[in-house]
Amino acid sequence: MRTDTRKIWNLKDGWFFGKSREGCGEAVTLPHTWNAVDGQDGGNDYYRGCCWYRRELTAEETNASCLFLEFNGAAHICDVYLDGEKLAHHEGGYSAFRVELTGKTTDKNLLEVSLSNEDNDRVYPQKADFTFYGGLYRDVNLICVPEEHFELLKDGTPGIKVTPVVDLEKKTAHVTVETWHNASSVEITVNGETKTVESKAEFVIENVHLWDGVDDPYLYTATARLSSGDEVSTRFGCRVFECDPQKGFLLNGRNYPLRGVSRHQDLKGKGNALSYEDHAADMKIVREIGANTLRLAHYQQAQEFYDLCDENGIVVWAEIPFITMYMKNGRENTLSQMRELITQCYNHPSIAVWGLSNEITAASAVNEELLENHRALQELCHRMDPTRLTTMANVFMLEIDSPILEIPDINSYNLYFGWYLGELEQTDEFFDEFHAKYPDRVIGFSEYGADANPAYHSSQPEKGDYTEEYQALYHEHMLKMIEERPYLWATHVWNLFDFAADGRDEGGKHGENQKGLVTFDRSMRKDAFYLYKAAWNKTEPFAHLCGKRYVNRCEEETEIKVYSNQSEVRLYVDGTLVASESGKTVFRFTIPLLGEHLIRAEADGCSDVMCIRRVSEPDESYVFNKAAKSVTNWFDADEIDPSCFSINDTLGEIRQHPKAGAIVNAMMAKGASERGDVADAVKDNPALQRMMGRMTMLSLLKQGGADEESIKQLNRILQGIKK
Repeated sequence: MRTDTRKIWNLKDGWFFGKSREGCGEAVTLPHTWNAVDGQDGGNDYYRGCCWYRRELTAEETNASCLFLEFNGAAHICDVYLDGEKLAHHEGGYSAFRVELTGKTTDKNLLEVSLSNEDNDRVYPQKADFTFYGGLYRDVNLICVPEEHFELLKDGTPGIKVTPVVDLEKKTAHVTVETWHNASSVEITVNGETKTVESKAEFVIENVHLWDGVDDPYLYTATARLSSGDEVSTRFGCRVFECDPQKGFLLNGRNYPLRGVSRHQDLKGKGNALSYEDHAADMKIVREIGANTLRLAHYQQAQEFYDLCDENGIVVWAEIPFITMYMKNGRENTLSQMRELITQCYNHPSIAVWGLSNEITAASAVNEELLENHRALQELCHRMDPTRLTTMANVFMLEIDSPILEIPDINSYNLYFGWYLGELEQTDEFFDEFHAKYPDRVIGFSEYGADANPAYHSSQPEKGDYTEEYQALYHEHMLKMIEERPYLWATHVWNLFDFAADGRDEGGKHGENQKGLVTFDRSMRKDAFYLYKAAWNKTEPFAHLCGKRYVNRCEEETEIKVYSNQSEVRLYVDGTLVASESGKTVFRFTIPLLGEHLIRAEADGCSDVMCIRRVSEPDESYVFNKAAKSVTNWFDADEIDPSCFSINDTLGEIRQHPKAGAIVNAMMAKGASERGDVADAVKDNPALQRMMGRMTMLSLLKQGGADEESIKQLNRILQGIKK
């Protein structure tokens, strides 16, 4: 093994895994997670505990002047042992860290790694609506360097930091390159110019080629080399990010509305143990939908994926898993995770903002401790990186005059009106009220979505039915709302893909959040995916017929809806042209339904086909909550005594009565106990309770999936209580 240049060996094979130190008997290949199955099957019972990995290091692998072990993702608390000696402890499952092995290896060495994703009170995340996979789920490498080498240990640093400052008028970029090493000097090269300095060099790039988003994501390279032969390099981009309270986001001085999606890093059957090919496949779908921004939630993601964002011009919101519930013992962990995120990701030109937290007030009061933690994060971000803004994703129950909103540079809200609570129009009202009250504040839309199981369909979709049709209507409203409010600095659909949330059991699936526009296994794009593709993708002409999976329909007339990025769509039924519509994005047609029909939509240079048929009775396989459907019909026709309570009264009205309130509260407590982390996240939240108080019991029961007999029984009880 040569020691005059840097060498990296990927330790993919040769590992043994087990739930105890002595029980490491299962041969595994990295990347690996022990929750790939039980973290995705529901029940909120996936294994959260300690597991061990063991591997022998050979003399050939460890024959080096200086040797470091690199972990790119070890979830979540990690201890590293070599021949029984504990060498390192790391807390945080999403960032890289390294361990020095120099002088500690012999001809044969036993490497042992203890990992834990168990519940604790200091390492984030602990309470959130996604699965906290455990394992060595990213690459583990051995890094061999000469005695004089670039820094490898401090916060997982790449050893090189590049800061470009662009003057748009002069078309120049002043580029500062900083390095950390134990040599007397370093040779730094940028854009063909080389300088020998102690550690820091400055360059000027004339006629700079800008990193210009999806239109032209041009990348430069900075290289640093020591006389020992050790070398590091990084790509960087020259660009200007700005946010304006009225204009929204600006890229390189021009309006550049950020419209995109959020992404969790897991995959059906794999958990979070993704390969580069998996990451690349995800990016291909991002480009297909036409998004120009990604919110990478809710943690540091793989360097390979940030690289893909750089290469594809995707503007990124990067954040740490400071989420849902404040832990007084977790303050230092929020700071260390943020420090590692910025250190390891600073050079990526795609990253525009650092996210301080997500929905942290969902299960925590806004008190001085919480505010101080955010102030400390804000100060850390600006000290480490004065070139980028900070932001937060605020839970929809948070009042818009809360003092926590004054801490980050800009803000965003997660709003689910029209799904969890309230009506779609309340989203419009929320942003109008915020913008009118705080016209000088930058505001964005960080999460919005509705769950949909592609198996469920309806010609009269409604909130809580989990149909593909309601999800599409929901997003049609939100897309229009966004387009009418250009001041929104960024909008991110929640989520691009369905993802694992083992505490969920709803919508016909166990352990999944189904708000994705694409299914968990990436095999199916839901109709709503094509709505955004029609609005955002300007390079690939297409027409998409909605409702392909909604074959059996029992109405006399049926709506045929087409999403297209073309200006005109023609509709053919059984080969005959029946209508032509001009417009934008959404095209609607109504046709008589007589039997079985072949439907064809055509636009300039593209087309789509589907088959539908008339049936005599509704296809019950399309209905998720059959009980709620039958109760709706029963309830509308039944006699209700208006002098007594009923399920048509609001929760707030019922709770004002001691007897009726006690009955309803007991029932809701039982339901919450069956929802795991999802219910815990909003328990005892006053603002949420006020919103729920405005909803009728029938609406709450239907969305909660209550069975027919339970709904009828509650109504009988309430009808026996005088108002």
